[in-house]
Amino acid sequence: MPKTKVDEATGLTVAQVIHKRFSTLPASATVGEVSDWFAASSSRRMAILADEGRYAGSLTPADVNGTLDRARLASEVAQQGPTIAPDAPARAGEELALLTDARRVPVVDRDGRLLGVLSVTGDLTSFCGTD
Repeated sequence: MPKTKVDEATGLTVAQVIHKRFSTLPASATVGEVSDWFAASSSRRMAILADEGRYAGSLTPADVNGTLDRARLASEVAQQGPTIAPDAPARAGEELALLTDARRVPVVDRDGRLLGVLSVTGDLTSFCGTD
């Protein structure tokens, strides 16, 4: 299946364009562990912290660069959003994703369960993970 083009997403929900294959780090991860995770791959743009499947925060490489103590808990510096619900319009997810330098937004249900990530490709034309 080809990637869903952003300009063809009118009428689709976030659940229809979600990227379901993603990795998380435990909510107990340190700044150093998150920094090392980013360093392992240049394609990693957002680290998502989870606690037993529940969203616990997210970070971009900029959040862990600099003079932060590597032993500090990453959850102490993680952003708590934005997030989006799976039944929200896909275009609303795109708008939220583009507000971040990561071009990603965690998809979280009403109970706080992490369901996936809405991602927009680098050329801003498609949703990642829909092929």
